[in-house]
Amino acid sequence: MLTWPHAHSDWAPCLSEVEPVFVEIARSIADHEPVVLVCFDVAHRAHVERQLRQAGVAAERLIFALAPSNDSWARDHGPIGVICRNRPLLLDFSFNGWGGKYPAELDNAVSRQLARQGTFRDTPLEPVDLVLEGGSIEVDGSGSLLTTSRCLLAPTRNPQASREELEHQLGDWLGITRVLWLNHGYLAGDDTDSHIDTLARFCDVGTIAYVACDDAADEHYSELAAMEQELKALRTRAGEPYRLVALPLPAAHYDQQGGRMPATYANFLIINDAVLVPAYDDPADGLACERLGTCFPERTIVSVPCLPLVHQHGSLHCVTMQLPAGVLTATA
Repeated sequence: MLTWPHAHSDWAPCLSEVEPVFVEIARSIADHEPVVLVCFDVAHRAHVERQLRQAGVAAERLIFALAPSNDSWARDHGPIGVICRNRPLLLDFSFNGWGGKYPAELDNAVSRQLARQGTFRDTPLEPVDLVLEGGSIEVDGSGSLLTTSRCLLAPTRNPQASREELEHQLGDWLGITRVLWLNHGYLAGDDTDSHIDTLARFCDVGTIAYVACDDAADEHYSELAAMEQELKALRTRAGEPYRLVALPLPAAHYDQQGGRMPATYANFLIINDAVLVPAYDDPADGLACERLGTCFPERTIVSVPCLPLVHQHGSLHCVTMQLPAGVLTATA
């Protein structure tokens, strides 16, 4: 699922730069699986269709839907899919603009709009009275969830819930049986309170890829080193240390005001038969793909230029949300 950028969002001044990125993401996904494209209105849909047609993106893999949105971060306003009684179920958690930092009323209604249109076919959409962004959680598919205390315990999200209460609710809704908390790790320019999908990701039940910094003069060095120590202390369900794969930290990129932007290779996207890896016109792009290739030997590694996305503080994983097989078509 992609929520396409539009002139009513913060992308307005740089649409000509960011839309080609979305076209390339849509193309890369459509090479492997169906893509839902959420457009602001009918005119916007025609505009998006025209761009994708001109780019030669596989039309038979594209599913268009209409829903006005505040922004394009589908990872955080899209539904979170689970398998319940052997059938897909979509959970509609509340989205409050990363703790009230930005307007989010339209984004928070996108999943309901799509459900009413039949985009998800007969898959139920269950509302959940809990603020939770998809980028703030990372699961291994076997009951373990990795997250950061800075985000999930932020008082601007669920101030009434303690750590223990959150763990209980996450267990009830997501079927997880243990939560692994990181208390360190951040990226300058990030406005999500340290979403885990910018820092550390499960590649399988025993492997975690994470952002590392080997430059002691870099502002991230101490925090990322402390996060690395936390990751080394974690254990798999079998009681073994995780296989940790360090991803390079891209060279610093700055916005027009001189603020550093949160470029990260941890924001990769796993799709059917492939892994899409963000690229930042950086010497480390190739190394990131090489290291992730060792984590996903059975999948094709695809590099996708994403530098324009970090101007709005996110990247490839942030603008996408996967849906369980069977939600879109009988053979999805």
